[in-house]
Amino acid sequence: MELLTIIKAIILGMVEGLTEFAPVSSTGHMIIVDDIWLHSEKFLGSKYVANTFMVMIQLGSILAVVVVFKDRFIDLLGLRRNKIVPVGKKRLKLTHIIVGLLPAGVLGVLFEDTIDEYLFDTKYVLIGLVVGAILMIIADRYSAKNDHAQAVDEITYKQAFTVGLIQCFSLWPGFSRSGATISGGVLVGLSHRAAADFTFIMAVPIMAGASGISFIKNLEYFTMDALPFFIAGFISAFVFALICIRFFLKLIDKVKLLPFAIYRILLAVIIYIVYF
Repeated sequence: MELLTIIKAIILGMVEGLTEFAPVSSTGHMIIVDDIWLHSEKFLGSKYVANTFMVMIQLGSILAVVVVFKDRFIDLLGLRRNKIVPVGKKRLKLTHIIVGLLPAGVLGVLFEDTIDEYLFDTKYVLIGLVVGAILMIIADRYSAKNDHAQAVDEITYKQAFTVGLIQCFSLWPGFSRSGATISGGVLVGLSHRAAADFTFIMAVPIMAGASGISFIKNLEYFTMDALPFFIAGFISAFVFALICIRFFLKLIDKVKLLPFAIYRILLAVIIYIVYF
């Protein structure tokens, strides 16, 4: 595989890693970058491999979340020995994650083919960027009037399920999973940091599931020639996601969602003016 192809994989992995957990839509950015500049479908030889690559490199971002939240995942899976939790103390449980995953998980399975066929297109991504930005602005304005659960351990099952319902919007490429779920968390009474923590933790099983399903469905399209492309994208996504997550978690309670919403709208307008 040519060096230029590997460089393109690294660029797409970088875009994925830097945007997956910021509320700006990693899928939307990858579709825009790929459609307008890189055209991975041409050098990979199939739109199915290209679309699956965009899902598969999310595994690199998932690994970065696991690294950052490793202690939390150890507790959720009950792998820490002799851990004593004080009676009556609230804590995030695996069942909270499952409740939050159910709505988008069901819709994703039912409509995956339709989404892949019709919504992985730049013009629909631009619409998703703007609509998602509007939701984020509404969440920020509402948060000033809302009581906040400061830590993710304070989340209730009702809040988790409501966030899960709002996460369904993220099935629309360009809307942003983190944008939808952080906004949803803020709207139901979580602080921005607590909503971000819940978003990142909840992202691991749903992204791993989506990647696994895509891999199995498109296994026939993979070749050894494409393997270096996938590995390069995976490593790039992991490194840049690790940097982005640590930075974003320090930033989110200070700047809220508004700067990201403004960026999304400006990006959509610029792309529309230049390329349509």
